[in-house]
Amino acid sequence: MALSLLEKLQVWFFRATMAVLYAVFRFFSPATDAGKKLPPIRNDLLLVSATQLAKKIRRREVSSVEVVQACIDRIQEVNPLLNAVIKDRFSAALQEASQVDKLIEEETGGEEVLEDRLPLLGVPLSVKESFSLQGMPNTTGLIARKDVIATVDAPPVALLKRAGAIPLGVTNTSELCMWSESHNHLHGITKNPYNLERTSGGSSGGEGSIVGGAGAVIGIGSDIGGSIRIPSFYNGIFGHKTTPGIVSTENHYPSCSGRHKEYVSIGPMCRYAEDLLPMLKIMAGPKASMLSLNTKVDLKKLRFFTVPHDGGSKFTNPVNKEFLDIQRKIVEHLEENLGVTVKEVGFPELRYGFPMWFTYLGLPDDDGNPPKPFAELMGGPGPAAWPMWEFLKRLFGKSNHTLPAIFLGLMEMTHPSKPSEFMIQQKQQLQRKMDELLGTDAVLLYPSHPKVAPHHHQPLFNAFDFAYTGGSPTGSAGVAGKLQDHLTIATALYLERAFGGWRDPGAN
Repeated sequence: MALSLLEKLQVWFFRATMAVLYAVFRFFSPATDAGKKLPPIRNDLLLVSATQLAKKIRRREVSSVEVVQACIDRIQEVNPLLNAVIKDRFSAALQEASQVDKLIEEETGGEEVLEDRLPLLGVPLSVKESFSLQGMPNTTGLIARKDVIATVDAPPVALLKRAGAIPLGVTNTSELCMWSESHNHLHGITKNPYNLERTSGGSSGGEGSIVGGAGAVIGIGSDIGGSIRIPSFYNGIFGHKTTPGIVSTENHYPSCSGRHKEYVSIGPMCRYAEDLLPMLKIMAGPKASMLSLNTKVDLKKLRFFTVPHDGGSKFTNPVNKEFLDIQRKIVEHLEENLGVTVKEVGFPELRYGFPMWFTYLGLPDDDGNPPKPFAELMGGPGPAAWPMWEFLKRLFGKSNHTLPAIFLGLMEMTHPSKPSEFMIQQKQQLQRKMDELLGTDAVLLYPSHPKVAPHHHQPLFNAFDFAYTGGSPTGSAGVAGKLQDHLTIATALYLERAFGGWRDPGAN
């Protein structure tokens, strides 16, 4: 549905205003990282998937200590540039790796026994700091939580550790995990490994940055509005937003309230697509059987659809021509090589992506319990913050909170007492159409994001582009029906082989 003349004028005025404001911002913000880049990878162990590393470790072709030390060396080399890992546990990781090597030496049951019991034995792992990792900070960038140390492991972290993975440390997030750039006043800003002047995304931007920068081979992220998918796209890695409710959100901060559980999802982030499936099998725990992850997927028997853009939203920028071309090439490749027909479809409801999302985040749960106010979360263990007061303090550089957090608090204050029936209707219509279209045998292609990774703080001037919220190294996201996660993972594996995946950010 085309925009009316009035809407077109509104869009033009809004984008022109944001462009002018951003130009002024850039003029007064010197580029401190101009000309700098990550060093190239010199250790070949950093170019191997977690699945293959685990196999090599089990077969004693390489020791866990060697693998863990390679990642530690890389993190120490690149983290001063990236600011992705905010607290490490290198000494403990090396001790655990040594114990792994001893276990393998003493194992008498053979490689198959180890693979079955401990599929990720000896493989290094990074963890988003919003997850509890025993002995590590659990602040989500909130100064009021600067002294909070996790005393337990969040369930998906515990499951990965139980499978043999070795955590190296925790990574940066946006303040309270509610912004598309990983920046806060406690740990600073995280940078993109491919261009240090650009953002790594958020809120799982620390994970995206250190995995993309080859400091860790696998990581774990959370996603309520693109927080896995945006950083995965920006940092050239694979990320998977699992069907909500499958992977436990317990001991993740902030915790879910209201209807957030319908949106929040925990999922794997990795450089190689072959690691998505084994990671998800582990992280899903007892609910893994709900996802048919052991089912072999014949892509030639799937139905494919493509949606090139959101239909012309007033809130988002138009999709970059290069991304449209990439999606077109993917469609052509699928049709030529799989013999399938990829049908282009459109959903007018996508124009309202952001207001639909924001409306639903403010709704109470089925028992009538409203979501916890963001101002209360900003206060941490103390009293709730006053967003307007924090905004005035921010003008003088005195607030402990970032502008995105303050703006979200202010936006929450404008929430009408009665939610928009129109937005609820649009969301329900979109959900029904998607469910009917995708069923159990379809994959829909959708642009990862309208633009390439923006410069630092630029998302403040393009705040609603996250409504696309997708990501893969090819610049196109795969969407499948509920509980059909195996279909998008199989598609990711195929596209990685066809178009290539992650690339060394330090290579010429």
